[in-house]
Amino acid sequence: MTGILIRKIEGFGLFWLFVFKAVTSPLRRGMYGRSALMRGHLWSQMYEIGILSVPVIMVTGAFVAMTLAVQTFNQLAQMGLEERLGSIINISVVKELGPVLAGLMLAGRVGGALTAELGTMKVTEQIDAVTVMGSDPIRYLVWPRLLACVLLTPMLIIFADIMGVLGGYVISVWHFGVNSHAYWQFSAQTVEQWDIVVGIAKGLFFGAIMALISCHKGFTCQRGASGVGRACTEAFVSSFIAILVMNFIVALVAKAIYDVLYPSKAFF
Repeated sequence: MTGILIRKIEGFGLFWLFVFKAVTSPLRRGMYGRSALMRGHLWSQMYEIGILSVPVIMVTGAFVAMTLAVQTFNQLAQMGLEERLGSIINISVVKELGPVLAGLMLAGRVGGALTAELGTMKVTEQIDAVTVMGSDPIRYLVWPRLLACVLLTPMLIIFADIMGVLGGYVISVWHFGVNSHAYWQFSAQTVEQWDIVVGIAKGLFFGAIMALISCHKGFTCQRGASGVGRACTEAFVSSFIAILVMNFIVALVAKAIYDVLYPSKAFF
């Protein structure tokens, strides 16, 4: 039991050392500092992480909001508040469901791919080859992936929010017959710019967490196919939990800032 605890603490420390190296890697000189090869590597990662994830994120946002509309309509209709369905759907999608589910979907799709790719490079000694060539493997392999995740996750959350708003509108107005004008009016009264900004800003933290955990698991995976598979599983589970924890922390911090900026609305 003591040995397991020591290994966990050691692994935790090594992870934060990896984070420090990844974040400070652009400050160090290297062969691939600002070369065309480095920029090309970044663009390829942005394509893989961003463009190819758009369909999955859009489908997720749309169907989550549509399901929420179906599950909520009867309760509101019993109280004569069905016209407020839009406010509940849109505030839920913008503040929580859109950012969190987009982050979790990316943790499964992108995080698993990053871990598998880097883990395979680790097993086949390609990472060692980069080091032998005189380059920093963290700077060359991790930094472009980290930057792409941080930049594109908020944009993907925007896609999830847009599809969620449209999906909720289609089910509420076209299927359940909610008044369209009332739907948008109550939505505008409930959803503030602050809610939208906070929801999108969560993507910065979710993208960074997902990229760092996935790359670290890839760099430290064990030998063989089983080692790569185990690393992918651990990366997804760790990213899943970390995103949920970070979502809670960001929500607390955002509420505290909101209460300071808008004291008159703090209790509403």
